[in-house]
Amino acid sequence: MRYKIFIAADHRGVALKTKIGEHLFRQGHEVADLGSHDEDCPCDYPKFSFLVANNVSGDPKARGILICMTGIGHSIAANKVPGAYAALCYNKEAAILSRQHNNSNILVLGAKFVSEKEMFRIIDAWLAAEFEGGRHLRRTKQIKDMEKKLFKPFKPVRVA
Repeated sequence: MRYKIFIAADHRGVALKTKIGEHLFRQGHEVADLGSHDEDCPCDYPKFSFLVANNVSGDPKARGILICMTGIGHSIAANKVPGAYAALCYNKEAAILSRQHNNSNILVLGAKFVSEKEMFRIIDAWLAAEFEGGRHLRRTKQIKDMEKKLFKPFKPVRVA
């Protein structure tokens, strides 16, 4: 399946983000690079987490990829957006399971802990994996029910 993929990184992930974007484009995905674009200028990752999460939430044909040093900050920030389900994955198996069991729509990668070669394997496996439904559907529905209770109605602001 081909997706519209929103990618972003803080300054620690800019170089990898560019390579990932090119890789995804060659595979036929539509890629929207939401920044940062300068690896020499420190920046705050939450705004990039929000941009990706905001564009992915509620769109079943969209996916997101976030890169920073550890991936932890991006995961925390992206998961604040209702409908964004960000999974921090340091290996291929976790990436596959995040799709199959949790229906993740954002993949978060830590540049310090995952080699460039392994990153591409993780991304390809994550994009190829599909949500299994079944007992996992019941669980993901519980998460969506919690979002409805905790958050006011959310209207995403799309970035082309």
